[in-house]
Amino acid sequence: MEGEIHHECGVFGIYGVENAAQYAYYALHSLQHRGQQGCGIVSVDKQGMHLHKGAGLVIEIFGQNHLDGLTGNIAIGHVRYPTTNVGGMENIQPFTFHHYTGDFALAHNGNIINSKELRLYLERRGSLLQTTSDSELFAHLIKKDPTEEDRITNIINALNMIEGAFSLVIMTPNRIYACRDKYGFHPLSIAKLGEGYVVASETCAFDAIGAEFIRDVNPGEVISIDHHGIRSNDYSKLRSHRMCVMEYIYFARPDSDIEGCNVHSFRKLSGRMLYEEHPVDADIVVGVPDSSLSAAMGYAEASGIPYEMGLLKSKYVGRTFIQPTQEMRDKGVKMKLSPIRSIVSGKRVILIDDSIVRGTTSRQIVRMLREAGATEVHVCIASPKYSFPCYYGVDTGTYDELIGANHTVEEIRDFIEADSLYYLSLESLYKASGRDMKTCQLCTACFNGDYPTNLYEYENDLKKHKGHKGDGSICAPIK
Repeated sequence: MEGEIHHECGVFGIYGVENAAQYAYYALHSLQHRGQQGCGIVSVDKQGMHLHKGAGLVIEIFGQNHLDGLTGNIAIGHVRYPTTNVGGMENIQPFTFHHYTGDFALAHNGNIINSKELRLYLERRGSLLQTTSDSELFAHLIKKDPTEEDRITNIINALNMIEGAFSLVIMTPNRIYACRDKYGFHPLSIAKLGEGYVVASETCAFDAIGAEFIRDVNPGEVISIDHHGIRSNDYSKLRSHRMCVMEYIYFARPDSDIEGCNVHSFRKLSGRMLYEEHPVDADIVVGVPDSSLSAAMGYAEASGIPYEMGLLKSKYVGRTFIQPTQEMRDKGVKMKLSPIRSIVSGKRVILIDDSIVRGTTSRQIVRMLREAGATEVHVCIASPKYSFPCYYGVDTGTYDELIGANHTVEEIRDFIEADSLYYLSLESLYKASGRDMKTCQLCTACFNGDYPTNLYEYENDLKKHKGHKGDGSICAPIK
């Protein structure tokens, strides 16, 4: 990826497994790519809840002494990127809450679209919100009617007040709840581990701990996991499958399966289709590590042009999109990526990347390749032109920050200083995913502006750009 998209988060839950926090630790390692600014684990036993969290990577925050203190056979964990652009320890998840009806903890991935309205609703009813995180809103909504003794009823009522994208795990002293928004924007899956169960944002977490995949949590579904096993409740009948297409293109690990589609296979097929649509005459194919390597392999196989490791990624520098300012992201690119001069010197290079957001990182990479001796650099993007902001948990800024929203392909090519620039069509993207384009079984709002939900306070941003048209807009919003 061009390195400029901010991620959402990753969640994990485990029930009925001895030393649950130890498994949560390894699972969070597997989900580290989904958030690198903070992490936490909370467990529960007969003595109560035990929490440890902090700002940093999983390996930095947890030592064996911390894990030894997280006792119990139930736990939930979280890795974080702040979609609200606000940091601070108070916003690092999971959150724990103490209530006379029973303590509970929760963690979530995504973004609530109507959070401003919900905050006002809760504050008018006496709630004192301590953080800027959407996660706290869930807790207050769940407990807004303490006279209701049935917790699942409270959860369902709360979820029906929320609009947006979320995968949510809730832990009580006796069970775990796993909830997914009615549009299915982000993945959430269930697996079996020994006599217990686990839930996670990606299936790669199951492989890390030896869990056996059972199924995905459905859009609009609440799963309860306790001594009864797995029980299911639908909180909404107005459900659709609108998985965020960037999960396939960029966010998820290649070894994860999302709703039956392997991420590596999707990206590799996208690369093959990219060649079919835009064949380029060159000497080598180079992918931008790491998320674009699968697409580069597919392009190379389809074209017969050798695939080469022309860019080396440092293992010790995090993703540049995590950095909070553009200046820091720019410095991070040079620390993270290095061209291999002996590979690219004197060569016509096809550079495969998965998207261009602001364009500055792509320009830096093109310049690095030229400085290393590449005679030509042709940029091929394994997705359509990124032209619209995302409001569902991916921080891509505003229209003014998106180069695809304000410039033609030729203007972008000129800005990034490439010899040519090509994008994959939306039709081919759907083919690679195996989904139906006619019924819009993906969220592709970042490409065509077709948002599946009402946008509430973000509507003003849309009105300001009401004349803006994306590429291949075909889907009507689901209200």
